[in-house]
Amino acid sequence: MKLLMIGDVVGSPGRRIFKKEVPRLRAELGLDAVVVNAENCAAGSGITAALAKEFFEAGADAITLGDHTWGQKEFAGQIDSVDNLVRPCNFPPECPGKGWRLVTLPTWRFAVLNVQGRTFMQNADCPFHATEKALLEMPKDVPVFIDFHAEATSEKITYGFRFDGRVTAICGTHTHVQTSDAWVLPGGTAYITDLGMTGPYISSIGRDLKPVTKKFVTGMPSRFDVAEGPSVLEGAVIEFDPATRKATAINALRVKEPLAV
Repeated sequence: MKLLMIGDVVGSPGRRIFKKEVPRLRAELGLDAVVVNAENCAAGSGITAALAKEFFEAGADAITLGDHTWGQKEFAGQIDSVDNLVRPCNFPPECPGKGWRLVTLPTWRFAVLNVQGRTFMQNADCPFHATEKALLEMPKDVPVFIDFHAEATSEKITYGFRFDGRVTAICGTHTHVQTSDAWVLPGGTAYITDLGMTGPYISSIGRDLKPVTKKFVTGMPSRFDVAEGPSVLEGAVIEFDPATRKATAINALRVKEPLAV
């Protein structure tokens, strides 16, 4: 079986390429499911129930989030109405929403778990302990796909080895830069440190270059709007044995729109 995990969707350019490419990729690659990180899809920060619906209609089976989960203030009152969407499981227990979901499709089912790192990130409970707790709650006979939304590569790699052999795949998100280390760990878990970004690539990780450059050069605050222009869709295709729930392959994927001539 094959499942595609897609890196952080940024703004309307990211949503546009997702809608254009995912139906084609599902057919051409024979995908059994698609999981997408959409925490930056609403003008670069957060998501809404209406936008989540757009992703599902375009071919997503599950949506993961991250540190910008509450970027759109109305979403706190909407999150519990959206099925097959998860926010980090190590957010405070008082927060609405769920950290993992059992996604049931016509011919199979899988679990998707979202967890946030702590190094160079806003405060959250220990991702290792939170994952242990979540795994105890899940059915034991389903493949488990984890989106580890974290900044530090060392934290992601350590997390990968910690849970190797216990889940089907661990894919990092948050940095918006795809890494070159997609491989199946010794215990049978597919791993990549970061899936990359789905959004405009003439940019600073999806944001317009001018205000970002000003901030780096002068240190003065600027508003970082989403960039315009051609987009890229990045992620990874995970192949796995449904009987053993072990990964057999993981391949990074990139679909890049051409620059205008």
